[in-house]
Amino acid sequence: MKVRRRRFIPATAMAYPIHRPRRLRRNAVLRDMVRETRLDPGDFIYPLFVVEGRDVRRPIVSMPGIFNLSLEHVVAEARHARKLGVPAVLLFGIPNHKDARGTQAYADDGIVQRAIQEIKAAEPDLQVIVDVCLCEFTDHGHCGVLEGGHVVNDATLALLAKMSVSCAKAGADIIAPSDMMDGRVAAIRAALDETGFGELPIMAYSAKFASGYYGPFREAAQNTPTSGDRRGYQMDPGNVREALKEVALDVEEGADMIMVKPALAYLDVIRAVRERWELPVVSYNVSGEYSMLKAAGQNGWIDYERVMLETLTSMKRAGSDLIITYHALEAAKLL
Repeated sequence: MKVRRRRFIPATAMAYPIHRPRRLRRNAVLRDMVRETRLDPGDFIYPLFVVEGRDVRRPIVSMPGIFNLSLEHVVAEARHARKLGVPAVLLFGIPNHKDARGTQAYADDGIVQRAIQEIKAAEPDLQVIVDVCLCEFTDHGHCGVLEGGHVVNDATLALLAKMSVSCAKAGADIIAPSDMMDGRVAAIRAALDETGFGELPIMAYSAKFASGYYGPFREAAQNTPTSGDRRGYQMDPGNVREALKEVALDVEEGADMIMVKPALAYLDVIRAVRERWELPVVSYNVSGEYSMLKAAGQNGWIDYERVMLETLTSMKRAGSDLIITYHALEAAKLL
């Protein structure tokens, strides 16, 4: 008797006629219905660079479309951001006078403090976040007190706390320390609590890497170190476990939001942070990332708007709840 053998059919072959993922890609409406990751103007935080003077709108050559702005222009730009649905701005200040201890950073009539007051008077609901660091205010360009060519950690903490309280008094909504000093979140939290600002959240630059992507920002903030670099306090780009340690310390010290900076080359770090903590995760789409897309778009090498949204989506997909980005206004208009 002849035995009939069944022909072996691979599982993939059997599944093929049934499972056709392309069915859900047939048209734009259907694709939008099943999209997993969505961008919204409410996801963005827009950085602003405020300078002394009147009627200053100075282009930052390496960052097309971004400017150093005097107070009246900063207020106008903040209003524009709010009208587009962007909920928050991040302030950086460039004073006329710089010194070794960055005294203008914590002066009650400093450029940042005045910008906070004027923006809040014009747009009360717009959240004003203040970058707390000394690098834009010191004559040496480093993020803290410099002694013997090295940044002194603990002496810097008192000045960062002082700047935080000064900005809180001016009306800041969120304090964002970016200096990468050890213990700065605890020092700032204690100072805010002791002066009646216990309700203000801290957005900690928890995993801030010593990155080459910051190049254009140096022009915008006028804070290039006069000697050495920041590798002694910012993180080595090769380290993920250390990034998680830094985040853990900030969370323990009272951070309310945690940040990874830069974003595009550190999507794996964003994902690792997202998987471990429930706090809001912020990514900083930094100047170099912005300028690369701008340059490629201006040269016709990429579809700028499409690549911009794709890049921002990658940060959201990796786990970012909020994205600090110079693309904020352009992206908000498209969305």
